[in-house]
Amino acid sequence: MKFNALIPELSVSDLVASKKFYLDTLGFTLEYERVENQFAFVSYGDAQIMLEQVNGHWATGELEYPFGRGINLQIATDDIETFRNKLVARGCKLFRDIAEVDYRENETLHKLKEFLVQDPDGYLLRFSQELV
Repeated sequence: MKFNALIPELSVSDLVASKKFYLDTLGFTLEYERVENQFAFVSYGDAQIMLEQVNGHWATGELEYPFGRGINLQIATDDIETFRNKLVARGCKLFRDIAEVDYRENETLHKLKEFLVQDPDGYLLRFSQELV
């Protein structure tokens, strides 16, 4: 398995609930887990995320819901409309529904469609598709 250069590791309050959300609701793949450490490594396309139940090891302060305030994780998807509809059909509540947005990269303007969901601990996941 090839590991990305940057892989966020999210501290979660309930690994079982987080795995259910990422795998069953979002359709991520479980790459591997260390049950004894309450740790799971999941992926969606080229996106990789580590999930670890809160154990105090990485604690820099007290965690309270929503976790991850001030950050959102952008994850690319190929067919955003179908993906969004599949999540809604699975009971996933959208934090922000699909919108077309523009992001400027120097002189290049990128047009995307994106929507956001929150995981069980409140981490914001922003799914996006670049429009051509």
